This record gives sequence, C-alpha cells and structure tokens, in this order.
Amino acid sequence: MNTSDLISKTIVFVKQKLKNSEGGHDWFHIERVYNNANAISKNEVCDLYVVKLGALLHDIADSKFNNGDETIGPKIAREFLVSENVSEDIINHVVNIIENISYKGGNFEKKFHSIELDIVQDADRLDAIGAIGIARAFNYGGFKNRPLYNPSISPNLRMSKEEYKNSEAPTLNHFYEKLLLLKDKMNTVTGKQIALQRHLYMETFLSQFYAEWEGES
Repeated sequence: MNTSDLISKTIVFVKQKLKNSEGGHDWFHIERVYNNANAISKNEVCDLYVVKLGALLHDIADSKFNNGDETIGPKIAREFLVSENVSEDIINHVVNIIENISYKGGNFEKKFHSIELDIVQDADRLDAIGAIGIARAFNYGGFKNRPLYNPSISPNLRMSKEEYKNSEAPTLNHFYEKLLLLKDKMNTVTGKQIALQRHLYMETFLSQFYAEWEGES
C-alpha cells in the first residue's frame, strides 16, 4: 500500500472512532492538528509520513475519556497500523509520539525525542490556544459541568500529574494552569511564531472577561 492510500484509510478509521466524541476532541480537532502539523513540517527536515500518522492518531483514545487509562490510545493505534502492514519502525515511532505528546500538568518529562514528535506536539498545542483553544476549554468545562469562573478558587500552578488529571476547577483556571504556559513550551520556530499570536488573543479575551465579570464593560 502506498503512503497516500494509508493516510486516506487512517482518516476513515479515525473519523469512525471519534464520531461520538466530545466537541473539543472530535475529528475536527484531529483535522486541525493534522493541518497545523503539515504547515509546521514545511519548515522542518522530517519524515512527513510519520508526522501525518502521528497527527491523525494522536488522540484516538484520549485518557480523559477512558478513565485515565493512557495505554488504550497507543494500543488502538498499534493494532490499526499492524493491520495495515506498516513497518515496525514506523509503528514504534508513531506510538512513541502518542505516548509522549500530552501536557499532563506540565511536569511530564518526555521519554522519547524526535523532530516528528516536536512537530505533532506543537500542532496539538496550537489547537489548545487562541480562539479555538478558548472555545475548546469552555466546551470541555461544560461537558464536565464545571463553573466558568470562581474568584475564590485560585489556579494551582504546582499540581502533580494526578492532581491535574483529576482537577474539577473552574474553566478559567485552566488558562493559568496550562493554556497561557504553552507559548513558552513550543518546540519549533514556526510553532513559536503562531503560538505568540494566539497567546496575545487569549490575554485580550481574559482582560475582557474580567471587565465584564466586574460590570466594567
């Protein structure tokens, strides 16, 4: 099977798997990350085949929707790629991307490094900030029935991985616990450039939010 055929089959597979997913982690999230990854790849020396597969399969079974189990996504991805007779080295690379892409409270040390992981991770993080990031944050907060904001609950910037996974804090806290931190965690030059623009948009949003909350605007 040639690479374009496998990419097409992977897209069909992912769409089917995510057809009933929460709005911030559905096929359209995957498509945006895929497009981001392709754009970043134009300025990097990388294996575009691995980047595309990693972007398409990176959220095939997000642990947030699987009782915190981080092994399901890599397992599903591996089984799919094996069924398509993909070479073992590419399968291992894609699985490593899936296992090391997540933020996990910002205190997770990657156990694997490659430019392809850097690209897919940047592409995924870009979808967590800016206008789309704001929309996704509040969509997920609504999905989990969290308050928009509570001035008496301060952001926790020293969460462990487990505390981060189990947090029930207001959605606005998530900006300080993750979204506003991503600009300085980007890997690629292109990712950093795009992240800066989206970061500034979030800062403007927060200023407007607080003004409206206090009845000042």
